[in-house]
Amino acid sequence: MIIINIKDGESLDKALKRFKKKFEKTGVLRELRSRQAYEKKSVARRT
Repeated sequence: MIIINIKDGESLDKALKRFKKKFEKTGVLRELRSRQAYEKKSVARRT
C-alpha cells in the first residue's frame, strides 16, 4: 500500500504527482497489463 503524507502548504496536484510517481515505481500496472493475456514461455524467451 502506498502512503503519501501531504506536506503543509502542498497543493493537491503536487501530492497526486508524487503518488503517481511512487505507483509507477512499484510496477503493479505493468505487471497487470502483461498478465491480461497468457504468453507461452517459448514466445516470452524470443522477446
